[in-house]
Amino acid sequence: MIINKKLLFVIFFIGFHLSAFSQSNFELQNGKSDKIHFKLVNNLIVIPVSINGVSLSFLLDTGVSKPIIFNFFNLKEELSIHETELIYIQGLGNEQPVEALRSSNNTVIIGEAVTLNQDLFAIIDASINFAPSLGIPIHGIIGYDIFKDFVVEINYSRKFIKLYNPLFYDSKLSRKWRKLDLIFYNKKPIVEASITNQNQVVPVNLLIDTGGSDALWIFEDSDQSLKVPTTNFDAFLGKGLSGSIFGKRAVLESFRLKDFQLNAVNVSFPDSSSIQKAKINKFRNGSLLGDVLHRFNWVFNYKSKWVAFKKNKFFNKPFEYDKSGIIMQYAGVRLVKSRIQIPNKILGSAAANSTQSSNTLTFGSTYKFEVVPELIISDLRPDSPAHQAGLKVGDVVLSINNKNLSSLTLQNAIDQFYGPDGKRIKMIIEREGVVMKYHFKLRDLLHKKSTN
Repeated sequence: MIINKKLLFVIFFIGFHLSAFSQSNFELQNGKSDKIHFKLVNNLIVIPVSINGVSLSFLLDTGVSKPIIFNFFNLKEELSIHETELIYIQGLGNEQPVEALRSSNNTVIIGEAVTLNQDLFAIIDASINFAPSLGIPIHGIIGYDIFKDFVVEINYSRKFIKLYNPLFYDSKLSRKWRKLDLIFYNKKPIVEASITNQNQVVPVNLLIDTGGSDALWIFEDSDQSLKVPTTNFDAFLGKGLSGSIFGKRAVLESFRLKDFQLNAVNVSFPDSSSIQKAKINKFRNGSLLGDVLHRFNWVFNYKSKWVAFKKNKFFNKPFEYDKSGIIMQYAGVRLVKSRIQIPNKILGSAAANSTQSSNTLTFGSTYKFEVVPELIISDLRPDSPAHQAGLKVGDVVLSINNKNLSSLTLQNAIDQFYGPDGKRIKMIIEREGVVMKYHFKLRDLLHKKSTN
């Protein structure tokens, strides 16, 4: 799983064959369809899921084959899973596989969809916890098991998914929709598209990955003219299940899906050492991720091997990226004390031989205590504006551009760094108990020469 502020990626590669699991099927209780509203967090779809009677929040990810529960030991007092055995999972990154419990015969409910025999993985390592980087509780991830049993509509503009029983689904679509064939590799959907890079149009086969919030990932391959654009910068792309992911960020001239074209599209080229497992499939050239996907509404029909899409209200939104070099995450909560003034009493006085009186309102001081999220700087891009200004990993963020923590969510804070080139940022941080102030300007490394 990759989580990196607004550029969030949730991409897994399971290091063994999953088809050995017992087959489970979801069924709709009303027989025809069900609409489920979701939260859209940094282009990621968060849906309510019940596992063995416990209500949880899961990411909906077309790039994962079996459900995965994160940080299971922190949930085990309320969540029981059935028939477990210890296994190892290899994810993206260049570190060692992680321990997990493989479990079967679990009851999973999503809206009106129910299965009584669901297989899943529960990650043992309590440090693998992605809620701090998303800003909301995330307990796991689910994908293929939903898509294989239903026709799935994803409406990004109105924030709902709709599950259709394939037997009752009317496949007639208006002329606004486009259709593409789906090709499957290890139960993951791949579509044909094209990119324009350095004036050259290159066809690509991309994994549709609703679990990643970047725009595009492209695997560098000089033999197929998939080269990193000349204008680029080195970046930490996020944290994988098996370690950190590094690579280069750049901008493509265009991306084309059927006859829909997006221009000046952000792209990341991950280092080959971090994605060795993902590149085993020579047919695949990269991933189509949330910052492109959310500009369309989608219908997935795995049984008939097609996907349909039409552009929505987000289609013409410009592509942005972090220009500060700061990566932040939650680190728990902190207690903040602030002084407030309250009316104390009114002192009245009347002048002699006068019908008028004057009143004086006096104030007393008191303090209020407020529990607010604690945001910390978890990573800094070398030579970035924030790094050059003197900020450090571990700094506790108190305010950004005069907005303090009580009015800042993680998303609000991150959005401050997606502004125009040259935007001035003022930050107040705490380092080892000392409050400090820093100033810097955002710097665009991709679209034009900075005015800094």
